[in-house]
Amino acid sequence: MAIQSLLIIIGVLAVLLVVGVPISYSIGISSLIAILQTVPMDVSVVTGAQRIFVGMSKFSLTAIPFFILAGNLMNQGGIAKRLVDFVMAILGKLPGALLVTNIGANALFGAISGSASAAAAAVGSMVEQGEEEQGYDKALCAATNGASAPSGLLIPPSNALITYSLAAGGTSVAALFLAGYIPGLIWALCCMVVAVVIAKKKGYKGIPGKFDWKNLGKATLAAIPSLSLIVVVIGGIVGGIFTATEGSAIAVVYALILGICYRNITLKSFWKIVVDSAKMSGMVVFLIGVSNILGWVMAFTQIPQAISEALLGLTQNPIIILLIMNVILLIAGTFMDVTPAILIFTPLFLPVVKTFGMDPVQFGLILVYNLCIGNITPPVGNTLFVAIKVGRSSLTKVMPYMLWYYIAILVGLLLVTYVPTVSLGLPMAAGLI
Repeated sequence: MAIQSLLIIIGVLAVLLVVGVPISYSIGISSLIAILQTVPMDVSVVTGAQRIFVGMSKFSLTAIPFFILAGNLMNQGGIAKRLVDFVMAILGKLPGALLVTNIGANALFGAISGSASAAAAAVGSMVEQGEEEQGYDKALCAATNGASAPSGLLIPPSNALITYSLAAGGTSVAALFLAGYIPGLIWALCCMVVAVVIAKKKGYKGIPGKFDWKNLGKATLAAIPSLSLIVVVIGGIVGGIFTATEGSAIAVVYALILGICYRNITLKSFWKIVVDSAKMSGMVVFLIGVSNILGWVMAFTQIPQAISEALLGLTQNPIIILLIMNVILLIAGTFMDVTPAILIFTPLFLPVVKTFGMDPVQFGLILVYNLCIGNITPPVGNTLFVAIKVGRSSLTKVMPYMLWYYIAILVGLLLVTYVPTVSLGLPMAAGLI
């Protein structure tokens, strides 16, 4: 019954998505159709409604709308240029200085704003003029911008990691946040290595002259208010001063004050930011609520147990099992957004990795890292297409460069997957695991 139910869910979900039904409704409808094999329709519908309500009633869920609002406030708050100047002051001497700066600024801006697409748009537009003036290849610039933007989704505060915490049954958000730093930095460093190698081959040099400590001091002072958001929020959560939900509310207040001080947020723009954030939050929260139906159906029909038995029956080797999971997640990520994919695959794969002793925190980082790659992979690849648009290039010109970035990022994925210390080192050092 479990495999049959899983095939029904996958089949109906695929058909509904192909015909253009929103992902939330697709998950709910496919789940209810699957459960109708064993549960009467009236009971299924009533229970489904109850599961949606229960899924949307978790207090910890309020962190997501607050972080979305904080991210949108930061997007409008004029911080992108300050971050670009700060990273340029540090990394400007490297070959392909503007490419490396783009990568570093994307990691910082993505972490603060919580959106890879916003990072690609904001940072990409800031460095694009300089890249054009210095004769950089537009396709290379667009590829660099797109490939590096998702690194910020791994670096906290991260809505993807909060969503995983909910889907995993309450895995520590503080532990997940700390665990995200090294994988996020690995992603950015992998991109930097590729950028520097290509820049050397093309003859793109860094800023001439000696290292300018005075310029670094000025850039640091200008960037400190923006960077302090990460320190205050993450430091407070990890230090136990406040919860993730309280931290998200503090992030909103901090981002609003910063935007007002920078004179980039007016009463009119603030209202638009609030409305946009409410719309986005509504979609995400409803999606999480509907996914609770899927979780109930999976538990009732014992789909996770069937998946676990099937994979363990295929091989007992954890290395092979994780490799199979990575391939499935990479393929799924090219067609699905990060949030729904987390909600679907967490209850499927988490019980499997627990059988061979993997910590849920490590699996969370493996899951999010895989799905972030989908953000820059066609046919969907929203972040990649934003970078192409900002860089005024085309997919056919960008993809040859993207192949090198994919290889480097996949090397990072292997490290996150097979070296537990990469994701668990910081949480263990902090006593969170």
